[in-house]
Amino acid sequence: MRTCFNILVVLLAFVLSGCFSCQSWNEAWGKGPREDYPAGIAFWDKDCKPIAKAPPLKPAPAPAPVAKSECGSPSATGHYPCEGCTVVKLEKNMPLEVAVNSKFDYTIKATNPSNQMLSDVVVTEMLPGNFKVADTNPKAQADGGKLMFALGTLDPGQTKSITISGMATSTECVKSCATVTYVIPTCAAVRVVEPALKLTKKAPASVLLCDPIPVQFVVTNTGTGSAGEVKIEDTLPAGLKTVDGKSSLAFNAGTLAAGQSKTFSTTLKADKTGKYENKAVASSSTGLKAEATTVTEVRQPVLAITKTGPDKLYLGRSVEYVVTISNKGDAPAADLVIEDQLPAGVKFVSATDGGIAQAGRVRWNLGTLAAGASRKISVTVMPDQPATLTNTVTATATCAEGVKASVKTVVAGIPAVLLEVIDVDDPIRVGDNETYIITVTNQGSVADTNIRIVCAMEENQQYVSSSGATNGRLSGNQVVFEPLASLAPKAKATWRVVVKAVKAGDVRFKVTMNTDQLGRAVEETEATYHYE
Repeated sequence: MRTCFNILVVLLAFVLSGCFSCQSWNEAWGKGPREDYPAGIAFWDKDCKPIAKAPPLKPAPAPAPVAKSECGSPSATGHYPCEGCTVVKLEKNMPLEVAVNSKFDYTIKATNPSNQMLSDVVVTEMLPGNFKVADTNPKAQADGGKLMFALGTLDPGQTKSITISGMATSTECVKSCATVTYVIPTCAAVRVVEPALKLTKKAPASVLLCDPIPVQFVVTNTGTGSAGEVKIEDTLPAGLKTVDGKSSLAFNAGTLAAGQSKTFSTTLKADKTGKYENKAVASSSTGLKAEATTVTEVRQPVLAITKTGPDKLYLGRSVEYVVTISNKGDAPAADLVIEDQLPAGVKFVSATDGGIAQAGRVRWNLGTLAAGASRKISVTVMPDQPATLTNTVTATATCAEGVKASVKTVVAGIPAVLLEVIDVDDPIRVGDNETYIITVTNQGSVADTNIRIVCAMEENQQYVSSSGATNGRLSGNQVVFEPLASLAPKAKATWRVVVKAVKAGDVRFKVTMNTDQLGRAVEETEATYHYE
């Protein structure tokens, strides 16, 4: 059992030796770190016993010495203008040794460690007499025993390298020195801009005279930088004005930044037809200008109308009126409407082209009549009485002045009067009375006026009396009635004459009638036989 215990102790010591260092051991037993060394570090001797102070540190290895030859160092660094105020650093590296007449390369590096740009940087390499140049990169400007390398600008932190190739022409040391010159520019900059104006103007190419003319202006700064006090001016041509009567336009666009646009709109009105060319100008306070021109043609339909019909006709016949409508303008006449006002005393019969009669009018909706075109329509009516008819037609269309035309027609009645004479008793005995009845009938379509009746008796008869539509009187062997002023169509007038048979025989009783309408007398004779 003792053997087992010894083995366990050995194993435990072995394990603990891996978990504790001299430092951790010291801390575990309360020794603590030393104040003159970093915290948490205890110091032990080689037997891991605490000691009062740290053992001396081993010195760092010294840097390897720079290779040198009896000619000196093959590398050199220069700070310009001084080591504490370096603006340009030159680093030259040459081989430690070379064989005579054997080509070798060496480099020069120019670095700008400052925070400002350097310009006109020139590195000058002073060559010894026993060095022959074969090539350089970049190319150098040779001046006697000098090589001058114009490196241009060196930005902050930038490095440019120079490689020189050549050979030593003797066994003497090749010693060369480089210098650098530069310029530190003090620079300021101003931004140069070029604003430019572009003007766009939009207006309809064609409108009707009654239409408003919408106009839009868009001014744009197409350049760089701002354009100040930009304005648009437009002097309108004669005959063109704004809706409030002005003859010129002005818009203030103010300041336009690069790429900025401003839009303005207005409405114009033309006083007459024609072609209007209108130029607008945009300008700025610095003299910038831009122009834009529009051309708008103002047109108008112009209506012309004629109407034809008979000057005279007799009652009982229909009347046809023909209407011709024409567009003599330079624009279509849209929404063309024709209306015919029917005169009193007629009845509508028919109309062509879809004319509709209503409330004493006939109306045609004819749509659009092209510029230069014409169209004919007609209406037929029937007069119901003699009269002088005045028939008027009107035409209207969009943006066209209305027009009208009239025609007169005399509707005459036909004079047609009938004269009839009868004897009441035939034959009669001598000494008896005979009555003659005279009837006038107006069979025509117009009143007969100033109707005059005259009755003639032969000697076998003697006047007794007369009566009728007008009074009669005896004049010799004639009975003359006063004229009847008027006899309406289809009306009748009657007169009576009483005579006495005074002598036997075959007697003729003759009646003569005349009127204003006849102009030529009409005669009617009635035969009566008298006997004893």
